[in-house]
Amino acid sequence: MTLKIGITCYPTVGGSGVVATELGKALAIKGHEIHFISSSMPFRLGDDSANTFFHEVEVNQYSVFRFPPYDLALANKMAEVIVREELDILHVHYAIPHAISAYLAKQMVNRDVKVITTLHGTDITVLGYDPSLSDMIRFGIEQSDAVTAVSDDLVSQTRELLSITCPIETVYNFVDHEIYYPRYEKEMEEKIGLTGKELVISHVSNFRKVKRVDDVVRTFALIQAECDAVLMLIGEGPELPVIRKLVHELGIEEHVRFLGNQRKIAELLSLSHVSLLLSEKESFGLVILEAMACGVPVVGSNIGGIPEVIEEGVSGYICELGDLTSVRDAVFAITKDPLKHASMRQAAIQRAGTVFHKDRIVAHYEDVYYRTLAEGAN
Repeated sequence: MTLKIGITCYPTVGGSGVVATELGKALAIKGHEIHFISSSMPFRLGDDSANTFFHEVEVNQYSVFRFPPYDLALANKMAEVIVREELDILHVHYAIPHAISAYLAKQMVNRDVKVITTLHGTDITVLGYDPSLSDMIRFGIEQSDAVTAVSDDLVSQTRELLSITCPIETVYNFVDHEIYYPRYEKEMEEKIGLTGKELVISHVSNFRKVKRVDDVVRTFALIQAECDAVLMLIGEGPELPVIRKLVHELGIEEHVRFLGNQRKIAELLSLSHVSLLLSEKESFGLVILEAMACGVPVVGSNIGGIPEVIEEGVSGYICELGDLTSVRDAVFAITKDPLKHASMRQAAIQRAGTVFHKDRIVAHYEDVYYRTLAEGAN
């Protein structure tokens, strides 16, 4: 049974938008009709994707509104697409405003479209602490026909913080193994000034405070003091000027590569020996999975869903938040023994290719869709 599915997500380079877009593309390949409803074309959605359609949400500027009412415009566009395209499912990523807009859209139309809400983290771990928003987040979740979250830890946090009693099912994020796999490009290596002899550490994020990129840099300074090493910082964000200043103050500028936002993430990750994600909040950590799929062991903080992705001592290491000495020691434990490094590389590839394989996760989402539709028919 093929489905008509509407997907709403943030169209930027963040993990939730990436996963939502890749999910839609994978579902389209399986024959489902996918309608993306968002403020702009999702970052990973190409013009040549078969069975996929994009519906732009336009917000009109009226003087009566101090701020453009995007959530209302989104609800109106959702309702329009539900009716015109006869959608079976509306799958929204993030509780607010997307789940709230979906609820409004469902009330506006005379069609029993099922609303699936996927929680990615920030909607709970940050916004959920705001008393002015928590009741609205709870409402959006409880009014959904089915709710999923990207890690067991996020399920627990949601229940504890918002006193949610409705079912929430864990459906992990996934990686596309046609994009993320080990490879070596000498041209890329030369382009970023690597010799092939140094220890290469990578970090990918949106450079927000919560990612604690300063911990990554300070850890690297400890590593670089003991061996020839290079740090690749991939991404951009509000903390970037602070990080550049820190790199200068630590006197390690010649060893750090600021690479900005990149499309060839897999090619860059494949050049590194270890990747670091030392966040203080992380419901899953998609960049961990991308690194592992490229054969890169990861050292991460003992936070949120990170321990659910990294298999401790097998595909990487988990360290306590802020314990930079332990992170340094973990990096050396991985890299100083070539046999151990090779073993952990293989384990990382294996774990990414089994537990978090795209086909497995997409099938899980399909099962959620079919079960939700069946429950509504009873």
